[in-house]
Amino acid sequence: MKYAQDDLEVTVGNFYEQFGQGLAFRSYEERYLGVDNAMDGLRVKFRPDTGIYLKGIISFEDYVRGRWEETALSGVRILEEIRGMGYAGSVQTLRRFLSRFRGERRREARLTVRFETPPGKQAQADWAYCGRFEDACGRVIPIYAFVMILGYSRMRFVRFTTSMTVPFLIESQMSAFDYFGGAPEEVLYDNMKQVKLAAGQFHPLFLDFARTEGFEIRTHRVRRPRTKGKVERSVFFVRDNFLNGRSFRDIDDLNAQALAWADRVNGAVHGTTGKIPKELLPEEKLQKIVPYRVVERTPRRAGFDGFVAYRRSKYSVPPEAAGREVMIEDSGRTIRIRLGDMIITEHEVSPRPAMEIAHPEHVTAMWSLTLAIANRRSPIPSWKLTFQDEVETRPLSVYEGAL
Repeated sequence: MKYAQDDLEVTVGNFYEQFGQGLAFRSYEERYLGVDNAMDGLRVKFRPDTGIYLKGIISFEDYVRGRWEETALSGVRILEEIRGMGYAGSVQTLRRFLSRFRGERRREARLTVRFETPPGKQAQADWAYCGRFEDACGRVIPIYAFVMILGYSRMRFVRFTTSMTVPFLIESQMSAFDYFGGAPEEVLYDNMKQVKLAAGQFHPLFLDFARTEGFEIRTHRVRRPRTKGKVERSVFFVRDNFLNGRSFRDIDDLNAQALAWADRVNGAVHGTTGKIPKELLPEEKLQKIVPYRVVERTPRRAGFDGFVAYRRSKYSVPPEAAGREVMIEDSGRTIRIRLGDMIITEHEVSPRPAMEIAHPEHVTAMWSLTLAIANRRSPIPSWKLTFQDEVETRPLSVYEGAL
């Protein structure tokens, strides 16, 4: 749309323009080459005197970019705003323009500064889900990999488990510290619930473990897994270089082969450092560790069916504990159930959720007790009404004494 009067010309919409020789700004169209650098906006031309030519351009681009960076509005929303300002282009053109900013934002979000830690400073740890497999008893169980890497030497450790609970995490990390020969000053994790319950709140059992072993807990920013890129790459390396194409008899064989694999890769030149991790390990000067026994205690009330619910499975208890408060002690592989100060039973941890783990003697005792109760005759309430008057009889000596 164009308006012209005397020495003033105003153009609103899509147009081509050039300042000077095009070194500062030039918009043009070259149909043969398929190039269209036209712009949308407002152009004002004014001739105040002969030989003087003033020209100014207000582009929609700056407005659109400013609105998107401020509010991330959609193309449709921005189109509604600039239509009233004279924009004559299509929403597809506007979306193509906005896609440049979105692509730049995605690129900037991936920018990462490589952070190299000094010896003994940091380790990075993570879990990886590796699939579900049928064990010797026909039970389908999940398999997880715990992976840890020392930031300076790049020493790697991997251990496979059937659970990612806190006791398994602590046990796996203690195995890693044993393998490395000590603990670093800090360990970096993602925001896994086994470590961090909420902002600024760590899991009390894991926090006790960290304080006992003398390392600090670090967690990366939410949705920034590249912060612990060393262990992220190590997880991929475990899946591709170790697991892929191999077979294992059971989880013990899996961990035995994993340990041999770790020894091999830790004795080879690392692709990033160009050095052998095992040769750098003595420079880490890791802290000595102390034995740590994992026991997670949880109070529960046993049901009247003779089972207590724990971590989405049920475990049997003797009949005398039914309906009473009990304490569950979870050591990762075994749970111990107490009634008061007395240990009343132990079970292996359920390999998967929604299972009932029962000792036959508990079931037998519960059946016997319930049958005995069913056959027991309850007392029948009774009372008497005789309608008889009873006359008190006294001995003669009572009256003789009164004379």
